Amino acid sequence: MSNDDATDVTELYREFGDERLPPGQRETSAFPVLSKSGTPDWDPETWEFTVTGAVDEELSLSWDEFRDLPSETQQQDFHCVTGWSKFDCRFTGVSFPTLAERAGVIDDVDERRSSGNRTESGQAVHVMFSALDGYTTDLPLEDCMREEVLFAWAYDGEPLPEDHGGPLRVVTPHKYAYKGAKWVDGIEFLTETQRGYWEKRGYSETANPWEEERYS
Repeated sequence: MSNDDATDVTELYREFGDERLPPGQRETSAFPVLSKSGTPDWDPETWEFTVTGAVDEELSLSWDEFRDLPSETQQQDFHCVTGWSKFDCRFTGVSFPTLAERAGVIDDVDERRSSGNRTESGQAVHVMFSALDGYTTDLPLEDCMREEVLFAWAYDGEPLPEDHGGPLRVVTPHKYAYKGAKWVDGIEFLTETQRGYWEKRGYSETANPWEEERYS
């Protein structure tokens, strides 16, 4: 697949700042490998992706079922909290809104009341991502419901390398990359804010690269 087949979303920086390269970042052509505890093993025969919490229908998807979901390829920028950015990464995967729609996430009060199947306290407002290595990270639902938030299984037209989060990772080009869980295997739609692994250890909840929101 050529770059012409990818949707270019690198202009999203204009929502947040005047420069494509956020302050305090350096551009690199490399793609460094960082993780909290090494690369976990996985088996495509037993791998499972779950969607739970404040949804109409909780999901449990096998690897083949996940790959059968509607997918797209995007050209994105990638910003690591440690100070490097890689431009024009080409990721292929499933957008967050696609999964949210499949599970029936209800985040609007009027819609929820009309459906009659969710109490007001059950409104989804936050999301927790979980991963095979025990990692977690969180974001407000509104920050997730963007087409640029992808559950990516391919990079530059090839299967996502395991040390970069394969078989599946989240990419969040509008946030520092620790908000994009590697080896992701589930999401929970929450009715209140909870903190993930690095957020509990002092990293920023909001993680906006253009505001240098690295730490709380």
